[in-house]
Amino acid sequence: MPASPALAPVPEFPAAERRMLVVSHTGRTESLEAASAVISRLVEQGVTPVQLESERRDLAAFAPDLGLEVISFESVEPDCLELVVVLGGDGTILRAAELVRGTTVPLLGVNLGHVGFLAEAEREDLGETIRRALARDYQVEERMTIDVRVVVAGETVYESWALNEATVEKASRERMLELVIEIGGRPLSAFGCDGAVVATPTGSTAYAFSAGGPIVWPNIDAMLVVPLAAHALFARPLVVAPTSMLAIEVQRRTDGVGVLFCDGRRAHDLAPGARVEVARSATPVRLARLARGAFTDRLVRKFDLPVTGWRGPVSS
Repeated sequence: MPASPALAPVPEFPAAERRMLVVSHTGRTESLEAASAVISRLVEQGVTPVQLESERRDLAAFAPDLGLEVISFESVEPDCLELVVVLGGDGTILRAAELVRGTTVPLLGVNLGHVGFLAEAEREDLGETIRRALARDYQVEERMTIDVRVVVAGETVYESWALNEATVEKASRERMLELVIEIGGRPLSAFGCDGAVVATPTGSTAYAFSAGGPIVWPNIDAMLVVPLAAHALFARPLVVAPTSMLAIEVQRRTDGVGVLFCDGRRAHDLAPGARVEVARSATPVRLARLARGAFTDRLVRKFDLPVTGWRGPVSS
């Protein structure tokens, strides 16, 4: 087991070819202000700013003088990007991860939301964060993702992926799902429930945590299975090896349909008899890290945990 998440090289491009994608929630004034500040700084330093066309139009309406300096993401190859600067919460970071899926481009998150567990910096540190991004003064950390597919009658009908989690949930409030959990090709348990979450270590602080699952340090290679409101004696959260194939089957006696969500963003309906298979993906998400601090400290900071009174190890 590695002592820390795997590190990847920091991308380097010639000065004239440096491009950074800026992703933000342009429906909020705070986000537009932050995007304007970041893009102004990039232009000053000779780096070409890139935005989604829709966000580019919003920024041009907010700051007309900047509009001509930004090129559209739709007009460039994602592999030519040096970095993605994400301004927002975890949802915005997950959206940005979709845009550069399959490339080696890292994401640097600046939290403009609430907890922002995936973000590396806060709004008040924006200037220093961009200075370090321009100086390539960061490390690139690889985070495990999962591949997800839906199989019906032996045929794959849907494929996706997730950084945080894949969830199977009931579509109707008044009905339960009847699920069978399978691990490593063997059935483990069947029960009626609201659904089940399969999460990565990164996602252990997201939906799985809210559902009562454990927090898993990101240096641990594992996957989590967390039942949601299961009517069963054996329905505890499970931590399994990443080499295990996990499957959740919607039993045919289920009255109604379920829904598969990947990172809460991509959805697919699940009829009775559908099978959701989850396995470790060969394609990680790369996060730019400004400091290699202890994950414990990140938990304390993000969740505002009480540590008053701690004195540390006694010196010999």
